Amino acid sequence: MSLLTTSDWHGKIHTGSWTTGSGGTMDVLEPATGSVLGSVGQANREDVLAAAARAAAAQQEWARTKPEARAAVLRRAGQFFEDHAQEIQGWIMRETGGIDAKAGLETHVAANECFDAAALPAHPAGDVLTSNEDRWSFARRRPAGVVSVISPFNFPLILSIRSVAPALALGNAVLLKPDPRTTVSGGVVIMRVFEEAGLPAGLLQLLPGGADVGQALVEAPEVRVISFTGSTAAGRKVGEAAGRLLKRAHLELGGNNALIVLPGADLDLAASAGAFGSFLHQGQICMTTGRHLVHESLVEEYTARLADKAKNLPVGDPASGQVALGPIIDERQRDNIDRLVRDAKDSGAQIAAGGTYEGLFYSPTVLTGLTPDNPAWTQEIFGPVAPVLAFSSIEEAIELTNASEYALSVGILGDVGLAMEVADRVVSGKVHINEQTVSDEANSPFGGMGASGTGSRFGGAAANIDAFTEIQWLTMRPEIAPYPF
Repeated sequence: MSLLTTSDWHGKIHTGSWTTGSGGTMDVLEPATGSVLGSVGQANREDVLAAAARAAAAQQEWARTKPEARAAVLRRAGQFFEDHAQEIQGWIMRETGGIDAKAGLETHVAANECFDAAALPAHPAGDVLTSNEDRWSFARRRPAGVVSVISPFNFPLILSIRSVAPALALGNAVLLKPDPRTTVSGGVVIMRVFEEAGLPAGLLQLLPGGADVGQALVEAPEVRVISFTGSTAAGRKVGEAAGRLLKRAHLELGGNNALIVLPGADLDLAASAGAFGSFLHQGQICMTTGRHLVHESLVEEYTARLADKAKNLPVGDPASGQVALGPIIDERQRDNIDRLVRDAKDSGAQIAAGGTYEGLFYSPTVLTGLTPDNPAWTQEIFGPVAPVLAFSSIEEAIELTNASEYALSVGILGDVGLAMEVADRVVSGKVHINEQTVSDEANSPFGGMGASGTGSRFGGAAANIDAFTEIQWLTMRPEIAPYPF
């Protein structure tokens, strides 16, 4: 059975069934070739408001559904991701411009997100509290209700399913808005998987669209929690709107992540880690290594080896053969990358490799000779660009790392004892010793601080339960309590 060859979803949204959206349709484009792969429906504000009311009604019954029944749906969904991995990966490669290994990672993680979420319905639902009164006292977890999930283009399947799966498992309904550029990989695929897995209608609804749809997903009265992954600028707007409406917003935003290469580090391994961290998926990852901090004793040789790797990494259409980098998602993103590279050069940086593009294919780029105020050092580039800066002391490395407004991920390469000292002093949501900055597992907490978001709100039972449930205080006496009135 094929998951996506059915024509039911083409040009449609899903509000309990595949239906025509009020916002028209949008072509699905392949960035590598410009080809039209199909069409998806677009919702509007009225569609969202109607969907939220429908979701709230469906959620009441779902919250009462036995834990083992909810868990079974999640297990079946995980199995569907595994059984249809090749088909889904083909769409991810063509729609996102990702190489085959990246597409394989997405389906693998998506399956694991569902399998891990399947354990959540059986998780203890609260605590028994002590009380000075003659009663039982409980703090119990209840489903939040309706959750809006807004996800980006870069890892659309992972960054949607990591909220969709646990939210559903914990008894919520979900309204899903993927990035318009990756609606199939980040939305249609998930909708089809849960259709086949037997999720009751109305609990997951697919509402692609623009900013008006995103605004409605925050403002709909039935929505209690918003899970947003995207740019810091957009995340601030979501957080402001949610705060005004007294709703919870879990924000996973941008990053300008540092890779610290300590004195004595193995240069071959370090350059390989640095290249992977900066160039995987064309640098279009919030965890991308955006700053290479290298001890002055190693910086010249490290830069040379990193530049050599950049010059020899094949760039091209992922669907046409084995390449290391595919296309940038669109012209706007490509032009922003190139602008930052040009600004960096104008501010004194030298281009040790790359700095050119053909169509949407941007060559892996290494910048050297930077100062800490260079725009390529201070800003999130979100492209295949590796800025390198030397440090002379561990104190300086820590100061330079913490100087960024972003605090998502840090990698530290070299002596473990020294790396442990550095890890205790850097401000970051994630720290990886002897690994680069890009890493994610379904059972691990994920999130950043500062301009990178509102902390670890995804991954692992503790974070997911906190994110998608409310705590209710419940007391109980054997008979009606006496009162002095």
